[in-house]
Amino acid sequence: MNDMAAQLITEFPFVLPQGLQDPEGNLHREGTMRLATAFDEIAPLKDPRVRANPGYLIIILLSRVITRLGAIEFINPKAIENLYAADLAYLQDFYQRINSQGHSRLHVACPHCAGEFEVETAVLGE
Repeated sequence: MNDMAAQLITEFPFVLPQGLQDPEGNLHREGTMRLATAFDEIAPLKDPRVRANPGYLIIILLSRVITRLGAIEFINPKAIENLYAADLAYLQDFYQRINSQGHSRLHVACPHCAGEFEVETAVLGE
């Protein structure tokens, strides 16, 4: 096995359906999410915002694993709070897919010819 085949892919690109608009009016849709570590999933449980509202867990978690979103330099919980609901749902699904399956592909079947193939979901937001 060569070194490329043995290399673990830990970051996955995505494109948000709506995008995050910054205060200057720039729209940020393309980003990168890394695989979560055990600490990424445990650490937010100590956050008082999560203790007060368990639904806030995904906000903290996504702010930890999104490594890039357009030209935004630092992804923090406030940035995730400002996402549209469709983008938050997309990112939750994307997070689940890459962390449970280790990739961002879906196995699908064509409704017309019944042919089966894989599609890369990172571009679903486009």
